[in-house]
Amino acid sequence: MKPLIIPIFVVYKGCPNRCVYCNEKITAGDYPDRITEKQFRDTVDGYLNTASKDRDHIEIAFYGGNFTGIDIDYQTELLRFAEPYIKEGRVQSVRISTRPDYIDHSCTRLLLKYNVTTVEIGAQSMIDKVLDRSRRGHSSDDVKSAVNILKESGLKSGIHVMAGLPGDTKEGFMYTVAEIIKLNPDTVRIHPTIVLKDTPLAEAYMRGEYRPLSMDEAVFLCSYAFSRFRGAGISVIRLGLHNSEEMRKKGSIIAGPCHPAFGALVEGSIFLDMASRLLTLAKPLNEAVTFSVSPRDVSRFRGLKNYNISTLKNRYGIANIVLKENHLQETESLVLMTGRKTYGTDMKSCYPS
Repeated sequence: MKPLIIPIFVVYKGCPNRCVYCNEKITAGDYPDRITEKQFRDTVDGYLNTASKDRDHIEIAFYGGNFTGIDIDYQTELLRFAEPYIKEGRVQSVRISTRPDYIDHSCTRLLLKYNVTTVEIGAQSMIDKVLDRSRRGHSSDDVKSAVNILKESGLKSGIHVMAGLPGDTKEGFMYTVAEIIKLNPDTVRIHPTIVLKDTPLAEAYMRGEYRPLSMDEAVFLCSYAFSRFRGAGISVIRLGLHNSEEMRKKGSIIAGPCHPAFGALVEGSIFLDMASRLLTLAKPLNEAVTFSVSPRDVSRFRGLKNYNISTLKNRYGIANIVLKENHLQETESLVLMTGRKTYGTDMKSCYPS
């Protein structure tokens, strides 16, 4: 059972500048300028009243903006809103998201005092040129410093990375992935850059100065990152942007690889690659083949609308594909049985370093 995360969006607060791609009113929703205790409690109670009873961990998350850059009194006020839920045992912890250049030991002491266990950092890239063109206002060294401080403080760290930022390349993004792996955060979030209305990036796109990733490019890069992070033992907790109500409104998205099931596209793409490698190795001759997967990976193997099944049949001239669920098989692994031979692979080896 996945933990329940209750999001509280502190939109635009604490940000010293605006990144070229940012429109939080679209990605997060139209939240109030200042959150009152009533609004906070209404949101948290709404989630708790509808959550399944067997959730083993519930967490309040302050997202959006730059939490540790907010006025210290407002930070404390928001964190205190969560205290009664922690004391009553209805919520187990708190997490926040912030910028890497706003992390120091004084802010971690405050966070620890109010039950914060995880700090998510908006790194986006580990290439300073890309950070500059995205108007991030921090450096890759700031990211390294922030993660080290969080580890020294005993706080868990999460890192956000983006593919397709202005000035970035395939090789540049792969470098970012490698640098993040060296930092060994507890979790990562991965998503492609989307051109949202009313942003400097939208203006650059309209002038022909920025080309967003195609869907195929975005899926490949995010698949690469997902496999590398998982292979390094780093949990990937999000693929793609949250599909908010505002994002679904016509005209909100100007361009870019946006899909409501982007995560499924990425995971399906990895399993398609895994299956293709095994079939290339086995060289079946127009015969039925059997694949074995963990029950948790059935939809990943099939792909959206059985795309992987039909693609494999057409690509390799296979008459029939039988899919067996093996409850003892490791997740994120794939086994091919054809004739008397068996072949196997897993997600960790799909995109080796």
